[in-house]
Amino acid sequence: MKEFFRILTRFIPPYKKFLFLTVFFNLLSAVLNIFSFMFIVPILQILFEMDNNVYEFIPWDCADMGMKDIALNNFYYYVTEMIQSQGASTTLLILGLFLAFMTMLKTGAYFLSSATIIPIRTGVVRDIRVQLYKKILSLPLGFFSEERKGDIIARMSGDVQEIENSIMSSLDMLFKNPILIIAYFSTLMMISWQLTLFTICVLPLMGWLMGFVGKQLKRKSLIAQGQWSDLMSQVEETLGGLRIIKAFNAEEKMDKRFMQSNNLYRGTINRVNTRQQLAHPMSEFLGTILIVIVLWFGGTLILNNESNIDAPSFIYYLVILYSLVNPLKEFSKASYNIPKGLASMERVDKILMAENKLIEPAQPKEIKELAQSIEYRNVSFKYDSKWVLKDINLTIEKGKTIALVGQSGSGKSTLVDLLPRFYDVQEGEVLIDGVNIKDATLHGLRSIMGNVNQEAILFNDTFYNNITFGVKDATMEQVIEAAKIANAHDFIMASEQGYDTMIGDRGGKLSGGQRQRISIARAILKNPPILILDEATSALDTESERLVQEALERLMKSRTTIAIAHRLSTIRNADEICVLHEGQIVERGTHEQLLALDGYYKKLCDMQQV
Repeated sequence: MKEFFRILTRFIPPYKKFLFLTVFFNLLSAVLNIFSFMFIVPILQILFEMDNNVYEFIPWDCADMGMKDIALNNFYYYVTEMIQSQGASTTLLILGLFLAFMTMLKTGAYFLSSATIIPIRTGVVRDIRVQLYKKILSLPLGFFSEERKGDIIARMSGDVQEIENSIMSSLDMLFKNPILIIAYFSTLMMISWQLTLFTICVLPLMGWLMGFVGKQLKRKSLIAQGQWSDLMSQVEETLGGLRIIKAFNAEEKMDKRFMQSNNLYRGTINRVNTRQQLAHPMSEFLGTILIVIVLWFGGTLILNNESNIDAPSFIYYLVILYSLVNPLKEFSKASYNIPKGLASMERVDKILMAENKLIEPAQPKEIKELAQSIEYRNVSFKYDSKWVLKDINLTIEKGKTIALVGQSGSGKSTLVDLLPRFYDVQEGEVLIDGVNIKDATLHGLRSIMGNVNQEAILFNDTFYNNITFGVKDATMEQVIEAAKIANAHDFIMASEQGYDTMIGDRGGKLSGGQRQRISIARAILKNPPILILDEATSALDTESERLVQEALERLMKSRTTIAIAHRLSTIRNADEICVLHEGQIVERGTHEQLLALDGYYKKLCDMQQV
């Protein structure tokens, strides 16, 4: 329960108003319930003519009697007066109508108590989703290289839904049932404290049984949620790799793999749900056992004339006790539901509580433009234990184009990723105009950079919204101009709705060259002083490459450019080419100078026949 209360203290405070209302209506419902059932006693006494006492009105401020005794005496005084004046049958009808009226008020208060808790439930779940999404956006790329996308999707969907179904649906248990239990127990104590003490002695054993099964449920729920993540990961991999699956006739293999995981999840969730379904019958049975024991014990005392209450009061006691059983049963259901939600919250917290190692400086320095140069000074970097970059020293003057070449795994992309702080260096420093990039804000640093990647990352939106992505208040004229420079305007206008045409998931309705030109138009509109090109033309055919290359050359004018290239023909005119091998710069110079060295670069050129 400590974990449950910790979750509530994290997410409930913004909804204090609704919390106050639900507590108020729950309290009102409990009080009305007690008083409505109180009319059962005089009704029974009238029906069976059991009360022959003569009652006289006692002033409410009488000091010789307690308020409870005065209230009961005066209540019976008014009832006997009504019987004498209106007759027993009419009095019975009036008491019955009053009982119905009190029940209407009670059920109305009960409804309002449930209605006011709904905004808390839905609000908390919304807040968890928002926090998860914000956290995902803020975490460094290194976090996601260790996590599967399907697992993260499962936590945002299945786990958050389980929190709503389990923990949030148990809020009634916390804000309603304790009030009802205290009110009913207080009433039972007032009717007969001896019987109530006997009842309390029986309850702990029942509570222990519920708690034992609930603990087992949390462990199984954690296993089930982990298996659900595996399923989601397989679905995500399948959607991303459908082309390869079909090309290699691997449908049957993937289907078999999915069936195995699905059956494993089904087996675990069967055990979890079976145990969860045990809550209602088990609590129903234990509640009935409690009623039977109290009925036997209290009935024996009354039959032997050893009880301080009469038969109608004992029936009222049993009615209140039965009313007490319902909130106790809800507690037992919650003890089954909450562990499932806690298991999901544990998985969600793995993201929410993940450490963000990209720390923003307390007193940041502003980087608004590139005035002089970018400098990599004695930079070394590793992902795990193996060093990917070793003692890199590189200065990039403003307006120059620097190309990075080398075999796959030589550290080219890593070197570029350090500049916008997708990762932080372990040794050395990266400087812009002499300012360490760690001393600047991430937003300010990245605002002066534009990226064009090998895979054009586009969104399922319109041409217009993809080009203006990350740029505020862009006019249509500016968007059209950027598209023209990127050689994209013609094919955009040829589409059904021009710039308002949806391009599909990840730009799936476009060719590779068209996607890349939209990506370039986006970078042109941003108009950054620093441009990062990560193999922007390597996946294109000759015609598309020519169009994209023309667009890139326009984009690179008057900008400082860092270009990663496998096709060496695209970077022949670079101001300096740096050849990386096993994390180190082994050669640097212009195209002609490197050819003259007859080293790594010459071998690469010979292989590509440049």
